Amino acid sequence: MTVQVYTRSEQGNWWLQRYQGKLPIFACILGFTATGLIEGISAAGATPAARRYTAIADAEFLVNGVRPRPRFPLPPLDLGISPVFISRAVLEGCQIPVFVLNAGLPRSPAIEAIALGGSPARCLTSGRSLPLATVKHLFAQGLRWGEQFAAQVGDGYLIVSECVVGGTTTALSVLTALGVDAAGKVNSSHSRCNHEQKWEVVQAGLRAAGLLPEIIAKNCDFVDPLEIIAAVGDPMQVVAAGMAIAASRSCGVLLAGGTQMLAVSALAKKIARDRQLEWQPKQVVVGTTSWVVLDSTGDTIGLAKELGDLSLLATKLSFARSRYAQLQVYEQGYVKEGVGAGGAAIAASLYQGWTSRQLLNSIEALVERYQSCLAELESS
Repeated sequence: MTVQVYTRSEQGNWWLQRYQGKLPIFACILGFTATGLIEGISAAGATPAARRYTAIADAEFLVNGVRPRPRFPLPPLDLGISPVFISRAVLEGCQIPVFVLNAGLPRSPAIEAIALGGSPARCLTSGRSLPLATVKHLFAQGLRWGEQFAAQVGDGYLIVSECVVGGTTTALSVLTALGVDAAGKVNSSHSRCNHEQKWEVVQAGLRAAGLLPEIIAKNCDFVDPLEIIAAVGDPMQVVAAGMAIAASRSCGVLLAGGTQMLAVSALAKKIARDRQLEWQPKQVVVGTTSWVVLDSTGDTIGLAKELGDLSLLATKLSFARSRYAQLQVYEQGYVKEGVGAGGAAIAASLYQGWTSRQLLNSIEALVERYQSCLAELESS
């Protein structure tokens, strides 16, 4: 199998065996935080203006694939190509059902999406990212849709993915507020993680919210996790946590992402414990790409171990032999993950038995169609 287990191997291998050959549902939660507009904070869009619409454009491509004139074209990156090509290639090739949920965007996407009644988050430096009432509403929506998707998937599993530009920084802030030593361990879309910038932003937000790390380290058990999201989080996080809690009661859950989904896992654990909610954490794993877990500028594996009883999985997908330079740069640390790319690749292996070569061929075929479409438009 082209999947490797990095932490809690017994649990991870049990999960893989349990859901091998099972059809999953792919749920992608879209959100926005003004944190992503800080200059240099993210490479998921070459400019702050482009990053405002990254999630909307990625969602449109995720659902529709290659189209001549998308309403929201994929934003240019400084280097590389959006990880949505990985996710779309799998969903298209394996015919996996996909649902898009709008947890809080600047404007509605051009595809059918489940509106959760959330709102975009302010920059976390404000210490007031979201109204607490909105956070509570989004959590209830996460529980509701987690339960519904679990009922629909039967004996399969739910893939919970995300698209939030700046989300690794809000993940760092939430993990820190939960008492996790995450500084210097998170990942980013840059080839070398901008740890110093992220930490300065996070400290400013925690200070503004009255949640300085040294205070949290002593009193984290007494802090309401929903208040943490309201202070320094983003709208995706609490929805994903609610979905994981509810769905785990009756099916497997693959949290598809790196740092962001580690934060969601920690958040779900804290919420379930504080509110005495039934859930099955053994049913929940985090699945990402090898570019994330092997990133020498972060420590995803160490962070996963620090969170305790959590199994971290990663696809062995490699772009080292790709014929496209935009894909090859993933091997240099650019982009790495997003839109559930790692989880989708794991699903292709589990459900259809795709090899790394088959997966690469499918992704390259999609890139070829995309480039041909662009060329036709330019020549017309």
